[in-house]
Amino acid sequence: MRFQGYHHIGIQCADAEASLLFYTEGLGGELQHKFPLKGTDKWFYLIDLGGNAVVELIPRGTPEAEQNPRFAHIALRCADCKAEYEAALTAGADAHIPPQTLNLGGMPVINAFVLGPDKEQIEFFELL
Repeated sequence: MRFQGYHHIGIQCADAEASLLFYTEGLGGELQHKFPLKGTDKWFYLIDLGGNAVVELIPRGTPEAEQNPRFAHIALRCADCKAEYEAALTAGADAHIPPQTLNLGGMPVINAFVLGPDKEQIEFFELL
């Protein structure tokens, strides 16, 4: 198998801080990383719920956008993000965000996004 399981499931939130309290205090998860949403005072949060269950809480940025919170994407952990991105494109996925090296709240990664057959977002996520 090429993939090492899910890295996280992204959930778009109407109120990321309320969701953070729910997933940490309510469900006992542990905040692993946080990083800012560009141009806002809002934060993304990665919460480890144990047993390889990680949730990313995603603020939408504006009150209008946050009226419709929903599932955002699946992130597949992989050893070679660039190769998986190219393989997905070859298999018929649409390019969305090409591979990029980032530091997400102290977590260095390479990630990339494609759109699947139903325009669902799939993220390839390589920990560095």
